[in-house]
Amino acid sequence: MNLTEAIILTIITSSTPFVLAGIGELVVERSGVLNLGVEGMMIMGTVSGFAIAYMTGSALLGFLAAVLAGMVFAALFAFMTLGLAANQVASGLALTILGLGLSDLLGTSFVGLNRAKIPSLDIPGLTDIPVIGPLLFGQDALVYLSIVLVAAVWWFLYRSRSGLILRAVGENHVSAHALGYPVRLIRFGAVLFGGACAGLGGAYLSLADTPFWGTGMTAGRGWIALALVVFASWRPGRLLLGAYFFGAIWIGNLHMQALGGSLPHWLVWPPQFWTGLPYLATVIVLVMISAGKGRRGVAPASLGTAFVPDR
Repeated sequence: MNLTEAIILTIITSSTPFVLAGIGELVVERSGVLNLGVEGMMIMGTVSGFAIAYMTGSALLGFLAAVLAGMVFAALFAFMTLGLAANQVASGLALTILGLGLSDLLGTSFVGLNRAKIPSLDIPGLTDIPVIGPLLFGQDALVYLSIVLVAAVWWFLYRSRSGLILRAVGENHVSAHALGYPVRLIRFGAVLFGGACAGLGGAYLSLADTPFWGTGMTAGRGWIALALVVFASWRPGRLLLGAYFFGAIWIGNLHMQALGGSLPHWLVWPPQFWTGLPYLATVIVLVMISAGKGRRGVAPASLGTAFVPDR
């Protein structure tokens, strides 16, 4: 495998958590809910997935535990915001802080431990094709699942009646409620789905990307996933492309640091610059989108608003 193939493979691997967490948050925001707790749900998925997989020896059980952890945190957020009409921004931030602290507590005994990565698929005849084979047919199952999930969400939102109802709830929850649709229940289901995806994306970090547990392992990926939803204009196809774009920037800073000694002096930036490059790119993209005229009217109209039915 040459250097180019290795770089592309690492880009795909680093992008998958963004795809998983981002597509879940996209569905949440399409329902009119803003959950800023993605980072907290991801980190809980990371530690839960690794802990269960390490203790049982089963990566499948680890991923299931991560999904469950993400859903539990999402249910807590839904209870506060949909049940008690608490502020969504404050509740999401509290969820992230809780997840970061609780993950440190639960993962103390697993720091420094490691296990084997989940295996990549090996399709005889196809994986051996030069260049294309390893890239298209030699990935692990979660990479393919993330792409299928994006396609499924696209079909759900734009080709199914249930997706139309969910988008209607996000655009105008008062009208949807007047038509008899259970707004709270629909939003609760969307929030649970977002939590499951965030937990799965977090588990991918500790079971496939870097198979060990470390404090603060998500390193802000949840925040980038939130920005990615805006970057994609709440559209699944654009989100997939954006995730790979941010994944390339994320992994690119590691390669630039590694190649620092062999680069021209004018390209040798301090390592802190390359470490902060993904976050800088996130800010630049958000500023460009906010300044553009094409974004107007794209976001769900009732995004972030609480729903209290008339009595």
